[in-house]
Amino acid sequence: MSYIACEGSRRRRVRRARGFTLIEIMVVVIIIGLLAAVIVPTVLGKVDEARVAKAKQDIQSLEAALSMYYLDNSKYPTSEQGLTALVQQPTDPSIKHWKPGGYLERVSKDPWGNPYLYALPGTHGKAYDLFTLGADGEPGGDGINADIGNWNLSD
Repeated sequence: MSYIACEGSRRRRVRRARGFTLIEIMVVVIIIGLLAAVIVPTVLGKVDEARVAKAKQDIQSLEAALSMYYLDNSKYPTSEQGLTALVQQPTDPSIKHWKPGGYLERVSKDPWGNPYLYALPGTHGKAYDLFTLGADGEPGGDGINADIGNWNLSD
């Protein structure tokens, strides 16, 4: 009698320890694949939108630093001095009221790893042009490849 009871519990343990069948694993893999096919494009689109938003935010921060520079020195940095003038004091002797410590800790790169571009005088109705060339690093473009500048931040 005890032998039969022992045999039955051993079968239950063996059945529990067997694991998943190949079909069960394939069903799970297919479900994960379908979810990935739906979710990944959505997430990738949001990453591009986030990079564009960060570029716009960076340009606004750089504009604020350039405004402070202008208030202290009555002029903007030249194109040659560029945005570096916000971090290191230019050698120009007419810059007498440069803020000790600078106007920025550092000038960061755009979300695509390229430097922000600065030109004085501006060509888009502003005193200066401050922009990034977008994801492709080339002038012009559409979508994430479009230029983002201080003249089109609200687009």
